Amino acid sequence: MRYRRLGRSGLQVSEIALGSWLTYDSPEKAAEVEQVIHTAYEQGINYFDTANMYAMGAAEQLMGNALKQYPRDTYVLGTKVYFDMGDKPNQKGLSRKHIMEQCEASLKRLGTDYIDIYYCHRYDDNTPLDETLRAMDDLVRQGKVLYIGVSEWQAGQMKDAVALADKKNFDQIVVNQPEYNMFTRNIEQAVIPASEQHGLSQVVFSPLAHGVLSGKYRKGEAPPAGSRAVNPEHNHWIKSQGLLSDKRLDQVEQLRDIAEQLDITMVQLALAWNLRLPNIASCIIGATRSEQVLQNVAAVHIDLSEDVVQAIESILRDDIA
Repeated sequence: MRYRRLGRSGLQVSEIALGSWLTYDSPEKAAEVEQVIHTAYEQGINYFDTANMYAMGAAEQLMGNALKQYPRDTYVLGTKVYFDMGDKPNQKGLSRKHIMEQCEASLKRLGTDYIDIYYCHRYDDNTPLDETLRAMDDLVRQGKVLYIGVSEWQAGQMKDAVALADKKNFDQIVVNQPEYNMFTRNIEQAVIPASEQHGLSQVVFSPLAHGVLSGKYRKGEAPPAGSRAVNPEHNHWIKSQGLLSDKRLDQVEQLRDIAEQLDITMVQLALAWNLRLPNIASCIIGATRSEQVLQNVAAVHIDLSEDVVQAIESILRDDIA
Protein backbone atom coordinates (compact mmCIF):
# COMPACT_ATOMS: atom_id res chain seq x y z
CA MET A 1 0.00 0.00 0.00
CA ARG A 2 1.03 3.58 -0.58
CA TYR A 3 0.00 6.49 1.62
CA ARG A 4 -0.46 10.20 1.05
CA ARG A 5 -0.70 13.15 3.41
CA LEU A 6 -4.15 14.59 3.87
CA GLY A 7 -3.92 18.25 2.88
CA ARG A 8 -1.84 20.44 5.15
CA SER A 9 -2.13 17.93 7.98
CA GLY A 10 0.33 15.23 8.96
CA LEU A 11 -2.31 12.51 8.67
CA GLN A 12 -1.38 9.67 6.32
CA VAL A 13 -4.18 7.86 4.48
CA SER A 14 -4.00 4.86 2.17
CA GLU A 15 -4.39 5.60 -1.53
CA ILE A 16 -7.28 3.16 -1.56
CA ALA A 17 -9.97 3.59 1.11
CA LEU A 18 -12.90 1.36 1.94
CA GLY A 19 -16.35 2.94 2.00
CA SER A 20 -19.77 1.76 3.16
CA TRP A 21 -22.24 3.63 0.95
CA LEU A 22 -24.95 1.25 -0.38
CA THR A 23 -23.08 -1.88 0.74
CA TYR A 24 -23.41 -1.96 4.55
CA ASP A 25 -27.12 -1.74 5.10
CA SER A 26 -28.30 -4.58 7.36
CA PRO A 27 -27.14 -6.58 10.40
CA GLU A 28 -27.33 -9.75 8.31
CA LYS A 29 -24.23 -8.57 6.46
CA ALA A 30 -22.07 -8.43 9.58
CA ALA A 31 -19.94 -11.47 8.73
CA GLU A 32 -19.49 -10.31 5.13
CA VAL A 33 -18.52 -6.81 6.26
CA GLU A 34 -16.05 -8.16 8.81
CA GLN A 35 -14.33 -10.32 6.20
CA VAL A 36 -14.03 -7.48 3.68
CA ILE A 37 -12.70 -5.08 6.31
CA HIS A 38 -10.23 -7.72 7.50
CA THR A 39 -8.91 -8.15 3.96
CA ALA A 40 -8.68 -4.39 3.50
CA TYR A 41 -6.82 -3.94 6.78
CA GLU A 42 -4.39 -6.78 5.98
CA GLN A 43 -3.71 -5.19 2.59
CA GLY A 44 -2.69 -1.92 4.22
CA ILE A 45 -5.90 0.08 3.80
CA ASN A 46 -6.00 2.35 6.83
CA TYR A 47 -8.85 4.70 5.91
CA PHE A 48 -12.45 3.55 6.39
CA ASP A 49 -15.27 5.88 5.34
CA THR A 50 -18.93 5.99 6.33
CA ALA A 51 -21.71 8.47 7.14
CA ASN A 52 -24.53 8.78 9.63
CA MET A 53 -27.17 8.65 6.89
CA TYR A 54 -25.89 5.49 5.19
CA ALA A 55 -28.71 3.04 5.92
CA MET A 56 -29.76 5.47 8.69
CA GLY A 57 -26.90 4.55 10.98
CA ALA A 58 -26.61 0.84 10.17
CA ALA A 59 -23.44 1.34 8.11
CA GLU A 60 -21.70 3.11 10.99
CA GLN A 61 -22.64 0.35 13.38
CA LEU A 62 -21.50 -2.44 11.06
CA MET A 63 -18.21 -0.73 10.30
CA GLY A 64 -17.57 0.16 13.92
CA ASN A 65 -18.19 -3.38 15.09
CA ALA A 66 -15.89 -4.83 12.43
CA LEU A 67 -13.06 -2.43 13.28
CA LYS A 68 -13.11 -3.07 17.04
CA GLN A 69 -10.67 -5.96 16.72
CA TYR A 70 -7.90 -3.64 15.50
CA PRO A 71 -5.85 -1.13 17.55
CA ARG A 72 -7.56 2.24 17.26
CA ASP A 73 -4.33 4.05 16.42
CA THR A 74 -3.76 1.88 13.34
CA TYR A 75 -6.70 3.07 11.24
CA VAL A 76 -8.41 6.30 10.23
CA LEU A 77 -12.18 6.54 10.54
CA GLY A 78 -14.28 9.12 8.74
CA THR A 79 -18.00 9.86 8.99
CA LYS A 80 -20.31 12.70 8.04
CA VAL A 81 -23.17 14.98 9.05
CA TYR A 82 -25.75 16.97 7.06
CA PHE A 83 -28.50 14.85 5.54
CA ASP A 84 -31.89 14.18 7.11
CA MET A 85 -31.89 11.79 10.06
CA GLY A 86 -35.60 12.31 10.69
CA ASP A 87 -38.54 14.37 9.48
CA LYS A 88 -38.29 17.22 12.00
CA PRO A 89 -36.79 20.65 11.16
CA ASN A 90 -33.62 20.25 13.25
CA GLN A 91 -32.82 16.70 12.19
CA LYS A 92 -30.82 17.84 9.17
CA GLY A 93 -28.31 20.43 8.04
CA LEU A 94 -25.23 21.94 9.66
CA SER A 95 -26.68 23.83 12.60
CA ARG A 96 -24.80 23.56 15.87
CA LYS A 97 -27.66 21.51 17.29
CA HIS A 98 -27.63 18.93 14.51
CA ILE A 99 -23.83 18.68 14.35
CA MET A 100 -23.43 18.16 18.09
CA GLU A 101 -26.26 15.66 18.38
CA GLN A 102 -25.21 13.66 15.34
CA CYS A 103 -21.59 13.54 16.41
CA GLU A 104 -22.63 11.95 19.70
CA ALA A 105 -24.92 9.51 17.87
CA SER A 106 -22.15 8.55 15.42
CA LEU A 107 -19.65 7.99 18.22
CA LYS A 108 -22.07 5.60 19.90
CA ARG A 109 -22.83 3.68 16.72
CA LEU A 110 -19.16 3.46 15.79
CA GLY A 111 -18.19 2.42 19.30
CA THR A 112 -15.29 4.85 19.50
CA ASP A 113 -14.23 7.86 21.55
CA TYR A 114 -13.28 10.01 18.58
CA ILE A 115 -13.74 10.44 14.83
CA ASP A 116 -10.59 10.98 12.80
CA ILE A 117 -12.25 12.93 9.98
CA TYR A 118 -15.68 14.52 10.43
CA TYR A 119 -17.20 15.78 7.19
CA CYS A 120 -19.84 18.39 6.46
CA HIS A 121 -21.61 16.13 3.98
CA ARG A 122 -22.87 19.03 1.86
CA TYR A 123 -22.92 22.84 2.12
CA ASP A 124 -25.82 24.23 4.15
CA ASP A 125 -27.25 27.48 2.78
CA ASN A 126 -29.65 27.71 5.73
CA THR A 127 -26.99 27.90 8.45
CA PRO A 128 -24.42 30.68 8.88
CA LEU A 129 -20.99 29.37 7.97
CA ASP A 130 -19.46 30.63 11.20
CA GLU A 131 -21.99 28.62 13.24
CA THR A 132 -21.02 25.44 11.39
CA LEU A 133 -17.29 26.03 11.65
CA ARG A 134 -17.48 26.97 15.33
CA ALA A 135 -19.38 23.78 16.12
CA MET A 136 -16.82 21.70 14.24
CA ASP A 137 -13.98 23.54 15.95
CA ASP A 138 -15.55 22.88 19.35
CA LEU A 139 -15.66 19.16 18.57
CA VAL A 140 -11.96 19.27 17.73
CA ARG A 141 -11.18 21.11 20.97
CA GLN A 142 -13.21 18.52 22.89
CA GLY A 143 -11.15 15.72 21.34
CA LYS A 144 -14.18 14.10 19.68
CA VAL A 145 -12.97 15.00 16.19
CA LEU A 146 -9.37 15.16 14.98
CA TYR A 147 -9.72 16.62 11.48
CA ILE A 148 -12.48 18.52 9.68
CA GLY A 149 -13.58 17.79 6.13
CA VAL A 150 -16.28 18.77 3.67
CA SER A 151 -17.97 16.87 0.86
CA GLU A 152 -19.03 18.19 -2.54
CA TRP A 153 -18.34 21.81 -1.59
CA GLN A 154 -17.60 24.25 -4.37
CA ALA A 155 -14.30 26.13 -4.63
CA GLY A 156 -15.79 29.42 -3.42
CA GLN A 157 -17.41 27.76 -0.43
CA MET A 158 -14.12 26.17 0.59
CA LYS A 159 -12.29 29.48 0.16
CA ASP A 160 -14.86 31.22 2.36
CA ALA A 161 -14.47 28.52 5.01
CA VAL A 162 -10.68 28.80 4.99
CA ALA A 163 -10.79 32.59 5.25
CA LEU A 164 -13.36 32.55 8.07
CA ALA A 165 -11.49 29.86 10.02
CA ASP A 166 -8.31 31.90 9.69
CA LYS A 167 -10.07 35.04 10.91
CA LYS A 168 -11.80 33.31 13.85
CA ASN A 169 -8.88 30.99 14.68
CA PHE A 170 -11.01 27.90 14.03
CA ASP A 171 -9.50 24.56 13.09
CA GLN A 172 -9.06 24.44 9.31
CA ILE A 173 -10.65 21.96 6.93
CA VAL A 174 -8.06 19.66 5.36
CA VAL A 175 -10.05 17.50 2.94
CA ASN A 176 -12.89 17.61 0.45
CA GLN A 177 -14.78 14.47 -0.61
CA PRO A 178 -16.16 14.92 -4.14
CA GLU A 179 -17.22 12.54 -6.87
CA TYR A 180 -14.42 12.07 -9.38
CA ASN A 181 -13.78 9.61 -12.19
CA MET A 182 -13.09 9.58 -15.92
CA PHE A 183 -16.67 10.63 -16.65
CA THR A 184 -17.11 13.17 -13.83
CA ARG A 185 -14.26 15.69 -13.89
CA ASN A 186 -15.74 19.02 -12.87
CA ILE A 187 -13.45 19.38 -9.84
CA GLU A 188 -10.44 19.80 -12.13
CA GLN A 189 -11.52 23.31 -13.14
CA ALA A 190 -11.75 25.13 -9.79
CA VAL A 191 -11.98 22.78 -6.81
CA ILE A 192 -8.56 21.19 -7.16
CA PRO A 193 -6.73 24.49 -7.82
CA ALA A 194 -8.44 26.07 -4.80
CA SER A 195 -7.64 23.02 -2.69
CA GLU A 196 -3.98 23.09 -3.67
CA GLN A 197 -3.84 26.79 -2.83
CA HIS A 198 -5.38 26.34 0.62
CA GLY A 199 -3.95 23.01 1.70
CA LEU A 200 -6.81 20.58 1.12
CA SER A 201 -6.67 17.12 -0.42
CA GLN A 202 -9.42 15.25 -2.22
CA VAL A 203 -10.68 11.87 -1.02
CA VAL A 204 -12.86 10.91 -3.96
CA PHE A 205 -15.94 8.71 -4.14
CA SER A 206 -17.28 6.74 -7.12
CA PRO A 207 -13.86 6.44 -8.83
CA LEU A 208 -15.39 3.68 -10.98
CA ALA A 209 -18.37 5.81 -12.09
CA HIS A 210 -20.81 3.72 -10.07
CA GLY A 211 -19.36 0.52 -11.49
CA VAL A 212 -19.51 1.46 -15.15
CA LEU A 213 -15.70 1.78 -15.39
CA SER A 214 -15.33 -1.75 -14.06
CA GLY A 215 -16.35 -2.92 -17.54
CA LYS A 216 -19.24 -5.04 -16.27
CA TYR A 217 -21.74 -3.29 -18.56
CA ARG A 218 -21.51 -4.01 -22.30
CA LYS A 219 -23.23 -2.28 -25.17
CA GLY A 220 -26.20 -4.25 -26.47
CA GLU A 221 -26.28 -6.52 -23.42
CA ALA A 222 -28.60 -6.46 -20.42
CA PRO A 223 -26.97 -5.29 -17.17
CA PRO A 224 -25.73 -8.20 -15.05
CA ALA A 225 -28.14 -9.55 -12.47
CA GLY A 226 -27.52 -8.07 -9.06
CA SER A 227 -25.65 -5.04 -10.43
CA ARG A 228 -26.44 -1.50 -9.34
CA ALA A 229 -27.98 -0.70 -12.72
CA VAL A 230 -30.88 -3.10 -12.11
CA ASN A 231 -31.45 -2.07 -8.50
CA PRO A 232 -34.18 0.60 -8.39
CA GLU A 233 -32.92 1.80 -5.01
CA HIS A 234 -29.35 2.30 -6.17
CA ASN A 235 -29.39 3.14 -9.88
CA HIS A 236 -30.35 6.82 -9.65
CA TRP A 237 -26.80 8.07 -10.22
CA ILE A 238 -26.27 5.78 -13.20
CA LYS A 239 -29.49 6.96 -14.85
CA SER A 240 -29.14 10.66 -14.01
CA GLN A 241 -25.60 10.82 -15.43
CA GLY A 242 -26.35 8.81 -18.54
CA LEU A 243 -23.60 6.35 -17.69
CA LEU A 244 -25.11 3.54 -19.76
CA SER A 245 -25.53 5.61 -22.92
CA ASP A 246 -24.05 4.28 -26.15
CA LYS A 247 -21.41 7.01 -26.00
CA ARG A 248 -20.24 5.99 -22.54
CA LEU A 249 -20.25 2.29 -23.29
CA ASP A 250 -18.29 2.93 -26.49
CA GLN A 251 -15.71 4.82 -24.43
CA VAL A 252 -15.56 1.95 -21.95
CA GLU A 253 -14.75 -0.46 -24.77
CA GLN A 254 -11.90 1.78 -25.94
CA LEU A 255 -10.60 2.02 -22.38
CA ARG A 256 -10.84 -1.76 -22.12
CA ASP A 257 -8.40 -2.01 -25.04
CA ILE A 258 -5.88 0.13 -23.15
CA ALA A 259 -6.25 -1.96 -20.00
CA GLU A 260 -5.71 -5.16 -21.98
CA GLN A 261 -2.58 -3.72 -23.59
CA LEU A 262 -1.23 -2.95 -20.11
CA ASP A 263 -2.31 -6.37 -18.80
CA ILE A 264 -4.36 -4.80 -16.02
CA THR A 265 -8.07 -4.74 -15.27
CA MET A 266 -10.46 -1.92 -16.09
CA VAL A 267 -10.84 -1.29 -12.35
CA GLN A 268 -7.09 -0.91 -11.92
CA LEU A 269 -6.86 1.41 -14.92
CA ALA A 270 -9.62 3.66 -13.57
CA LEU A 271 -8.11 3.85 -10.08
CA ALA A 272 -4.57 4.42 -11.34
CA TRP A 273 -5.91 7.21 -13.58
CA ASN A 274 -7.49 8.92 -10.57
CA LEU A 275 -4.31 8.60 -8.52
CA ARG A 276 -2.25 10.29 -11.25
CA LEU A 277 -3.19 13.58 -9.57
CA PRO A 278 -1.16 14.36 -6.43
CA ASN A 279 -4.05 16.34 -4.92
CA ILE A 280 -6.09 13.14 -4.69
CA ALA A 281 -5.05 11.52 -1.43
CA SER A 282 -7.32 8.48 -1.67
CA CYS A 283 -10.01 6.77 -3.74
CA ILE A 284 -12.94 5.29 -1.85
CA ILE A 285 -13.99 1.89 -3.11
CA GLY A 286 -17.07 -0.13 -2.27
CA ALA A 287 -16.57 -3.87 -1.94
CA THR A 288 -18.75 -6.79 -0.96
CA ARG A 289 -16.10 -9.46 -1.51
CA SER A 290 -12.46 -9.77 -0.50
CA GLU A 291 -11.51 -10.46 -4.12
CA GLN A 292 -12.69 -6.99 -5.09
CA VAL A 293 -10.48 -5.43 -2.42
CA LEU A 294 -7.43 -7.32 -3.67
CA GLN A 295 -8.05 -6.21 -7.25
CA ASN A 296 -8.54 -2.58 -6.21
CA VAL A 297 -5.46 -2.45 -4.01
CA ALA A 298 -3.24 -3.59 -6.88
CA ALA A 299 -3.91 -0.25 -8.60
CA VAL A 300 -1.59 1.65 -6.24
CA HIS A 301 1.42 -0.02 -7.85
CA ILE A 302 0.43 1.06 -11.37
CA ASP A 303 1.97 4.31 -12.57
CA LEU A 304 0.51 5.29 -15.91
CA SER A 305 2.95 6.71 -18.43
CA GLU A 306 2.27 10.06 -20.06
CA ASP A 307 1.57 8.27 -23.34
CA VAL A 308 -1.14 6.16 -21.67
CA VAL A 309 -2.66 9.21 -19.97
CA GLN A 310 -2.80 10.99 -23.32
CA ALA A 311 -4.39 7.95 -24.96
CA ILE A 312 -7.09 8.01 -22.29
CA GLU A 313 -7.56 11.76 -22.79
CA SER A 314 -8.11 11.20 -26.50
CA ILE A 315 -10.95 8.81 -25.67
CA LEU A 316 -12.49 11.25 -23.21
CA ARG A 317 -11.77 14.41 -25.23
CA ASP A 318 -15.44 15.20 -25.89
CA ASP A 319 -15.96 15.58 -22.13
CA ILE A 320 -13.03 17.90 -21.43
CA ALA A 321 -14.12 21.50 -20.97
